[in-house]
Amino acid sequence: MRLVSNSWVDGDRIPARFAAGRRDGQGVGFSDNLSPHLAWSEIPEGTQSFALICHDFDVPSRGDDVNKADREVPEDLPRVDFFHWVMVDLPATLRSLAEGEFSRGFTARGKSGPATLHGARHGLNDYTGWFAGDKDMGGQYFGYDGPFPPFNDSLVHHYVFTLYALNVARAPVEGAFTGPQVRQAIYPHVLAEATYSGTYTLNPRLIG
Repeated sequence: MRLVSNSWVDGDRIPARFAAGRRDGQGVGFSDNLSPHLAWSEIPEGTQSFALICHDFDVPSRGDDVNKADREVPEDLPRVDFFHWVMVDLPATLRSLAEGEFSRGFTARGKSGPATLHGARHGLNDYTGWFAGDKDMGGQYFGYDGPFPPFNDSLVHHYVFTLYALNVARAPVEGAFTGPQVRQAIYPHVLAEATYSGTYTLNPRLIG
């Protein structure tokens, strides 16, 4: 299976319009948060649906130093996954997602879900946990919300979009499901998978 995009070159820096956060002359703030174009081909026989996950594997495991102007998040700090997009039940006949089709702008308290376009279902992304307890931003964040790494992180973050071809028409998850839950539930049903990636940073020292 092959996954491509015309939003950026595989492995290159993600343009700011596809991120949730950006840096400009005014500092760091919210960006356009467009969901990217994705297209796929070479689908295995027996595919009944697709699942899509985007995750960042460079997220600091502790928040002590996050977004502190007087220091950087250490490079050697252990890192964890942060899920930016979780979607299941994309129909087997579908071959692409248009730029901005699932997200245009960042929605305080989160976009609605789980029902979404093409009869698919969105899971919760990890901004749900990040904003938990925030009176203005707290809520359930379904669907796509793009990169917004700590502005003082010493690491450039990597974002991996993984498309899975499944031998079931409906993924065995219900309710407000998460990325780890989808990974576990679809594991026995994966016929093939393909990835597309990009990088992003808001650290001015690393933006060159």
